[in-house]
Amino acid sequence: MRRLFRFFRMGALLLVLGVVAAGGVYGYLKYAPSGEWVDQKAWYGTDGETALFWNNELLESTCGRFSDGQAYLPLTWVSDSLNEKFYWDETGHQLIYTLPESIVYVDGSTMGVDGRPLLIEADGGVWLSSGLVEAYTNVRIEAFEDGEVSRIYVDDIWGIERTAQLKWKGKIRIRGGFKSAILTEAEKGESVVILEELESWSRVRTADGYVGYIHNWLLGEMQEHTRISSFIEPEYTHRSLETPVCMVWHQVTTAEANAGMEKLMANTDGVNVIAPTWFMLTDNEGSYVSFADQEYVDRAHEMGLQVWAVLDNFNQGGEVQSEVLFASTDARRRLIAGLMEDVERYGIDGLNLDIESIRPEAGPHYVQFIRELSVDCRRNGIYLSVDTYVPSAYTAFYNRAEQGRVADYVVIMGYDEHYAGSEAGSVASLGYERQGIEDTLREVPCDQMISAIPFYTRVWKGDGTETTSSALGIVAAKNWVEKNEVELAWQEDLGQYYGEKTIDGVFCRIWMEEETSIGLKVDLIREYDLAGVACWKLGFEPADIWEIVKLP
Repeated sequence: MRRLFRFFRMGALLLVLGVVAAGGVYGYLKYAPSGEWVDQKAWYGTDGETALFWNNELLESTCGRFSDGQAYLPLTWVSDSLNEKFYWDETGHQLIYTLPESIVYVDGSTMGVDGRPLLIEADGGVWLSSGLVEAYTNVRIEAFEDGEVSRIYVDDIWGIERTAQLKWKGKIRIRGGFKSAILTEAEKGESVVILEELESWSRVRTADGYVGYIHNWLLGEMQEHTRISSFIEPEYTHRSLETPVCMVWHQVTTAEANAGMEKLMANTDGVNVIAPTWFMLTDNEGSYVSFADQEYVDRAHEMGLQVWAVLDNFNQGGEVQSEVLFASTDARRRLIAGLMEDVERYGIDGLNLDIESIRPEAGPHYVQFIRELSVDCRRNGIYLSVDTYVPSAYTAFYNRAEQGRVADYVVIMGYDEHYAGSEAGSVASLGYERQGIEDTLREVPCDQMISAIPFYTRVWKGDGTETTSSALGIVAAKNWVEKNEVELAWQEDLGQYYGEKTIDGVFCRIWMEEETSIGLKVDLIREYDLAGVACWKLGFEPADIWEIVKLP
């Protein structure tokens, strides 16, 4: 019996030991740190290419590259995310960077101070050296070519940065937790940047360019450092009149029309800028028709007026393809040289760009033209103003923010809310004007923004199945209302008088522009403290309107 008892006791002991051993194995398997090293190519998803980090976040669909030990960034990403002024001339295979008073040209043969190319064309793309990007952009770039996957870090975050030294050698894992795979190993005493501190783990960036997680018990006392940028942002100076701008466009489509300026201006008061439509683009090479006239400029100056000549793409531009014209560096140069020559020849004070109805693909090229033109205007003391539409999703490519950075004035054309070919409605309701101003002010400073108002309206004919319209100046519209005995009623929400009547069997409607509606628009200019007002066009207005339009 004793032997049997000892046998069972031994068996029970072995069973207990077995359970304890099994539990230990289970516990070890469950809680022991993983020794698995991550496959970096799979983790970064780069297929061996250079991983690109933006503010410590891996860009999953964008890679950098190394060539001859030099780090390069994709131009498309740089221009979309870092600095839109890096402009690529596809035809000339050159990069163009526009500064306030100079233009930098870089191609594949342009070398940096280290003797390596500043850009390369490869794999159907363009790549900029990290040094070139840093020279013109407020970022810092670090590159690491070691390891399974090379890495480039681009950061634009400045200010306080927290660091800590490792108390012991430790493993950096791809996620927080001991079961996570190992990305790299950091040595005792190595300093890491603390990107995010969690309860037990911290997301860190190592000195040799890895971002991952480390257990907090490995970190020593945290310290704070201040990252200070040494980048000096180029200063784009803007010329401005000492008083609010009161500009009126003078439509000139023949040389003979210049002679009518003095008569048309006789009824005005408070105007300090006249903008004759003198320069009209004719082709994709930068050629234009000019109706510039020396006597006109001399007379305007004697009357105390500045002359801002208009360049447009529609009066004689039937053959002009803006996406072709402005995409050509040679055409832009030719056009700018011609404009500067005419400005100097006639003593013109400024240029007013009125480039309309361009395609979205022309947008970046047109904006580049404005940048380049602004350089010559700035050098020669010439005012540069740009006419543009009220903001909308389908006109965003006009890039009003960049226009405001490089030009002196941005003129928002606060009309054509309804236009020839659209449904019937107001040319410029008060709500449309206000919304246009507020949306533009999100992109352009108030002291550079000019609000353009209409001296015209439209008479709409038709019952809705087929609607046509004709534009009438304020004087002509008043005569039409009086002649046809149209009764007008004030529309508070529109800030306009409205009238309708069936005339000779045709249903007609009109949303009037007159002294009251114009006065409300001018009140908006004062309310938002804008740089001035522009009026389309000279000759459409009654004489007494100028007492309303005139700004202090």
